[in-house]
Amino acid sequence: MTELEKGPRGQRRGRGARERILSASERLFRDQGINRTGMDELCAVAQVSKRTAYQHFASKDELVAEYLRRFDPDVMPGVFDRADLTPRERLLAAFEMPASTPLCPYIAAAVELHDPRHPASRCARDYKTAIAARLTETAREAGATDPEQLGEQLALLIDGASARTRVIDGDCFPIAAAIAAVLIDNAIPA
Repeated sequence: MTELEKGPRGQRRGRGARERILSASERLFRDQGINRTGMDELCAVAQVSKRTAYQHFASKDELVAEYLRRFDPDVMPGVFDRADLTPRERLLAAFEMPASTPLCPYIAAAVELHDPRHPASRCARDYKTAIAARLTETAREAGATDPEQLGEQLALLIDGASARTRVIDGDCFPIAAAIAAVLIDNAIPA
């Protein structure tokens, strides 16, 4: 490999650029927000030129949307795809979040972007709809009398716990889990 094929830090150019851009966006968007992260800084962290970045993503909006699409593409498989748990246990497992969990990136993006037509806002809306659908499906498996209502209640509780944990800098998920247990037990006939 000639020196021209290497980037500024001796790494090969081109190969893995898309992944480096997405990794940098994940870190920067989480740590300082979407609007405060400029493309110059993102490209510097990813070790790519702006030209390379725009070859992979037509705009920053497209990059933000892809960042969100990749964050949890299978919608909490570590919770909903667990065959070792009963449906009730899976519903409660959705609330097992460590206190160090950052604010949900979908909520953060939707709040920060303000535009419901922005591609990332659509991704956030689709993800939140998918979470509620997975909760509803699991509530149905658990025998809830109104699985749609329980799914929406639990989705709202998860989002509220995520936001409140961030705002008060404390762990709100155990309290949310206790509330969820009451909702679940009231929704599932004995």
